[in-house]
Amino acid sequence: MSANLPVDIQDPLTRDEVISVVEGRSTARRVPIQIHFWIHPESFAERKSAVLEIMNRYPADLQICGLHVPDVFDAPDDDPEYRWVPFADPYRGKNVALDEQIAITDWAQLDEVLTHFPSADYPGLLRDVPAADGRYRLGHWWYCLFERHWTLRGMTNSLTDYYQYPDQVHRLYRALTDFYLGIMERGSKEQNFDGIFVSDDLGTQTQPFFSPEIFREFFKPYYRELFDKAHELGMHFWLHTCGDVEEFIPDWIEIGLDVLHPIQKHTMDERRVAERFGDQITIWAGLDVQQVIPWGTPEQVRAEVRYLLDTYWRHGEGRLILTAGNGINEDCTLESLEAFFSEAVSYGSKLVVGSDEEAAG
Repeated sequence: MSANLPVDIQDPLTRDEVISVVEGRSTARRVPIQIHFWIHPESFAERKSAVLEIMNRYPADLQICGLHVPDVFDAPDDDPEYRWVPFADPYRGKNVALDEQIAITDWAQLDEVLTHFPSADYPGLLRDVPAADGRYRLGHWWYCLFERHWTLRGMTNSLTDYYQYPDQVHRLYRALTDFYLGIMERGSKEQNFDGIFVSDDLGTQTQPFFSPEIFREFFKPYYRELFDKAHELGMHFWLHTCGDVEEFIPDWIEIGLDVLHPIQKHTMDERRVAERFGDQITIWAGLDVQQVIPWGTPEQVRAEVRYLLDTYWRHGEGRLILTAGNGINEDCTLESLEAFFSEAVSYGSKLVVGSDEEAAG
């Protein structure tokens, strides 16, 4: 391997380099990274400035652009119907767990909800999207199907709705999907996004929330529409989903998912996932934030970075991007944060250089 790696750590990869990696056509000059998005500097309190200083010394190869999707109860001043339900917030000022706040208390309210459903034409949808800067542009919102479902029905209700109220669930998912299709079109036409990134946590630490039958009836058809629309618009579709979701990966591949995050450690076996699916889908590999980031030493963080890159690396094909598995907060030391960035760049470069030298030699 070369002793002088041809990489400027402040220089992000280009849009074309990342596209080639996502599509499995080639590797870039190093493994792409986007760690910044998952760091919450404000949670570090007096260490915030030190965290920002570390972040400013390393590249973020994806330009993640947040979209203003509706809140559950609160509408913006310029559109009183741009919210998920046309009801006052009964939980304001009360101490009620987020997953037990129920906006649709009775499915009899669904007709009213759908009559006043938010429009994808809302003028403020893209108001804070930054100008293009040469990086891969990824339009983003949190909560897709299941996560939006439970924010409207509460977690307990949502897990039984598939059995007790299947028709109503389909009506809700139909409306959500239509809204998402509309904002995807706007993201493509108005902002030239290269990809769409959403979240839908479908797994627990030990297994999926749902059986394959439930997944294929209530999720797969709507995901297919979203993935197809992204591809029709010349974009990729990225999905964050926590927990053990290995059982669903073949279905997502079948219907065209491009990028999957994070392959959560301690829920799935990374090597098995890489062996089974690494040539069919791009892995946005997430470093463990449950144990390694808060409790590991800087050297253990570096070792885990190398392990992930070695596990998912596919020379000549790409299909690997590195990040955190979820939010990085105040339980991370500055030394571990520095180790994460430093090893991601240095070892991600060595893999490319070493493979190129081996191929040439």
